[in-house]
Amino acid sequence: MYKKLNNLGFVIGTFFIIISLILLIGGLLSDALDNTLDYYTGFSFLVFGFLMAFFNRKNDVPLRD
Repeated sequence: MYKKLNNLGFVIGTFFIIISLILLIGGLLSDALDNTLDYYTGFSFLVFGFLMAFFNRKNDVPLRD
């Protein structure tokens, strides 16, 4: 678990996932009928967060001297 927290991509992805959930839940609970910006932004942040958190790979190729 600590290795994932040291990975910057995982931390940034988790941040964007949390922000997207706040936007999507806020858009659902809002009384305004025209809150599509919350949905578009929340969905975009959710996709970006999952890409950053779960699809980042380490470069295991040794560096040349």
